[in-house]
Amino acid sequence: MSYDQFMDQAVSPWMLEDGPDHDIVLSSRVRLARNLADYKFPVIAPSEELNHVKQFIEKEYNQASFNESGPLQFISIQDLSTIEKMVLVEKHLISPLLTKKSDTAASLISQDEQISIMINEEDHLRIQLYYPGFQLQDALNKAFEVDDWLEDKVNYAFDEKRGYLTSCPTNVGTGMRASVMMHLPALVITKQLNRMIPAINHLGVVVRGIYGEGSEALGNLFQISNQITLGKSEKNIIEDLQGVVRQLIEHERHARDKLLKELGTGLEDRIFRSLGVLKYSRIMDTKEMATRLSHVRLGVDLELIDLSRHILTELTVLTQPGFLQYHAQKTLTPRERDVLRASVIRKKLIEA
Repeated sequence: MSYDQFMDQAVSPWMLEDGPDHDIVLSSRVRLARNLADYKFPVIAPSEELNHVKQFIEKEYNQASFNESGPLQFISIQDLSTIEKMVLVEKHLISPLLTKKSDTAASLISQDEQISIMINEEDHLRIQLYYPGFQLQDALNKAFEVDDWLEDKVNYAFDEKRGYLTSCPTNVGTGMRASVMMHLPALVITKQLNRMIPAINHLGVVVRGIYGEGSEALGNLFQISNQITLGKSEKNIIEDLQGVVRQLIEHERHARDKLLKELGTGLEDRIFRSLGVLKYSRIMDTKEMATRLSHVRLGVDLELIDLSRHILTELTVLTQPGFLQYHAQKTLTPRERDVLRASVIRKKLIEA
């Protein structure tokens, strides 16, 4: 298996399935931070130690298979071009931070792209599990299985009182971050979400943009995740996060119904106007594209537009700067990207 497959396909195989509440929750993710005992953590470790960790993981796990997910492909970050790194970040298979540690950094990615294990990012290992829709418990169960599978050959840094030891104190304990990606256009349009965020934060849950901490919430997409890892079990963290997400789902559905009743033709005009712009524009920047796709996705969810959600998901990834330049096989100026983005969108929507 070559890493080319991760570059060529905008949509990961698991994204083609419709999970529970998929009209609002696009995906569920569980990430486990782990460090190896007897090694300094990546934030202070010398390159020689980190390269030893990297080489060990490659030897033991490259092409190793985990259940039905298929063989894991070992990818050394230093072997990737700048554009290839951007593509993997845009698919959420690696983090922006990992790309800045090229010499000692690597990743293991399963054939179905449901499992991604980052090596020598902030911690020695960052295990990520993805599921479509609202399936946090299933993601946690599988993450535990992968964690146990890895632990057969490695010894984790663990303290009986503090739990798993990590580079960042906020991850000590379970070392777990659970999150869901939510599409919340109605709560944004009605200006309810900004009023809800302080209350959500008070519950130990944080609302971030599409690429996590420090990123912008483009296209009304928000990452909802836990803040606390110490002093709570994985089960309790998941239960608390599920409670918040269920409330957000309920509020978003209520807001969508209210918008449809109060705005009527006005809401339909906004949705179909965005569809028309996407179909016929010759120039389209990332921010406008995200907004227009959000409107169309809302129209699909409200059964006003007959279009596959998978096409919209594919367009969201396929038209990111890295993907556009990868398929163009050259570096593009912002203007050239905007022109190519509009062309790709037109072609996909015509095919649909």
